[in-house]
Amino acid sequence: MNKVTRDHVFFAFEPSLEPVLQVIQGEEILLETHDCFQGQLKSESDLIDALDWDHVNPATGPVFIEGVKPGDVIKIDLLEVKVAPRSTMVTVPGEGVLGDLITEMETAILAYDGEKVTFKNKVEIPARPMIGVIGVAPASGKVPNGTPGPHGGNMDCTQIGQGASIYFTAGVEGGLFGCGDMHAVMGDGEIVVCGAETPGEVRLKARVVPMKGLPTPFLETKDMVAVIHSSPTADEAASEATHRMAQFLTDFVKIPLNDAGMLMSLVGELKFCQVVDPEKTIRFEFPKYVLEKYGFRMPE
Repeated sequence: MNKVTRDHVFFAFEPSLEPVLQVIQGEEILLETHDCFQGQLKSESDLIDALDWDHVNPATGPVFIEGVKPGDVIKIDLLEVKVAPRSTMVTVPGEGVLGDLITEMETAILAYDGEKVTFKNKVEIPARPMIGVIGVAPASGKVPNGTPGPHGGNMDCTQIGQGASIYFTAGVEGGLFGCGDMHAVMGDGEIVVCGAETPGEVRLKARVVPMKGLPTPFLETKDMVAVIHSSPTADEAASEATHRMAQFLTDFVKIPLNDAGMLMSLVGELKFCQVVDPEKTIRFEFPKYVLEKYGFRMPE
């Protein structure tokens, strides 16, 4: 299996990135990741004001996928997502939704035993490992890893975990894929700018699928599909995610618009991913059982 260690990272998605690995489509890849702080916070006495901010949100990669052309839709199958037995959280005055109330910096170290995360020896939380930063290089420009967008990036979607598939539209030849910023568990919204931040490993495979025009980033799990969208405000992100799901249902599933809208109101779920980054991220989820009633299945 091809492996990229956490020694090979980048801090912005851009077309000029030099690939650290080249793979054929469908070949399994193992990526080791840092936590979002690149391991700088080692104890509860290490506070966030000591961070080197040039080394946050590292993504492992990038990986060049043979045969990928600009405009192609790449399907990334997340075969296994594993996180470390230790996670870090912080509070930051002035940052996050509660930043106007929080006045003290704090660092907390959380233990993970393979099933649950323990918060301050008081609360045991079922673990739900997921990937915060994941994406491909845009066709132009330079997007810091902490900013989400059409290319992916720091979407912080809790559903991007083991068994899920995530779809991106390639901006450049080879895609230049990378990921990082993993969490042992995180709630929708990530309201104090972090979840249980942890190093980890992701085993995955990637290939082009014949779905040009798919509203990407697009997510698939066992039971649902979702359009993920990021905009400067939550209202804009919610509206665009909703419109893009309607586009998917009409263009790909061939459901008439009025029926699609009514079904979206009946069984759709509009949910926050994160509300703390430069762009806010919202997803619109739709159940697969309805798609199957219309004879539609996502590509295997």
